[in-house]
Amino acid sequence: MSKRLMLITQNIAEAYTQQIKELAPDFEVIVGKDKEIWEPYAKEAEIVVGWKKDLEKLSLVEDSNLRWIQSWSAGVNSMPLSTLSEKGIVLTSANGVHAYPISETIFALMLGLTRKIHTYVKQQQQKKWHHAQMNLEIHGKIIGIIGVGEIGKETARIAKAFRMNVMGVRHSGKPTDNVDEMFTPDRLHEVLPKCDYVVITLPLTEETERMFGVEEFNSMKKSAFLINIGRGEVIVENELVQALQENVIAGAGLDVFTKEPLEENSPLWGMENVIITPHTSGSTEHYTKRVIEDIFVPNLKHYINGEKNLKNLVDYQKGY
Repeated sequence: MSKRLMLITQNIAEAYTQQIKELAPDFEVIVGKDKEIWEPYAKEAEIVVGWKKDLEKLSLVEDSNLRWIQSWSAGVNSMPLSTLSEKGIVLTSANGVHAYPISETIFALMLGLTRKIHTYVKQQQQKKWHHAQMNLEIHGKIIGIIGVGEIGKETARIAKAFRMNVMGVRHSGKPTDNVDEMFTPDRLHEVLPKCDYVVITLPLTEETERMFGVEEFNSMKKSAFLINIGRGEVIVENELVQALQENVIAGAGLDVFTKEPLEENSPLWGMENVIITPHTSGSTEHYTKRVIEDIFVPNLKHYINGEKNLKNLVDYQKGY
């Protein structure tokens, strides 16, 4: 009997490959990021680790063997979710792998804006010694975390080290550690006027697309900073630009944008009250280790045993 087939469309250490082969002896395991390595096997693969756009036309054909996809990313909005749902293909995400690096970026952006680090870096390049009217601090302020998943929970934990008051917004409204008050999305406008920092950690879904626009910015304090490490499309970008230009809010730290790379003619590039990072908040030296060891290997054990309690199982109706 021919072996079942697993594709890992990433370059991983040989030790991980051997561990996976030992856990799944009935599978032939094909490993490699280059398309020519995995493309010939796409139609026969039962398990795919790391989705590639080209796999859609290769793996989602009528007589495909595909049963389970382990996404290499936390976000799955760019994947053909409706087709996967129709075909009954199980999808698990890499949700949680980013909690440490992204929460670090969130606070880097918050502290950078608060203590004007970005301004001082520019002044350093000009050999300019100037106070720049820096007088804010982060301790004791109110942070609103919009989307309290793994990233939001780690952000809340760190916020407590700064003795911040933490307000959270999540779909379920369920309380969690380190969040002083939790709200459902329909109460967003109760949260925004109270916050000194509004941190967006939301996935992109039909519900979250264009969730933040002129009405939301007008609801925020003029002294508030907005941080977005979720998805660019959650914000109406031209309305954010206007809010920043007109000092409706104090500033923004942005890692994600509606169109990426951010276009050269975007006004955001030149704004003194904006810090831009190029969608790198989730980058970490430990990425592969966390995806393989914390998510895929435990899920593979369950899958082989016919168990359905997979970690990070995507709900197709919710889109995450």
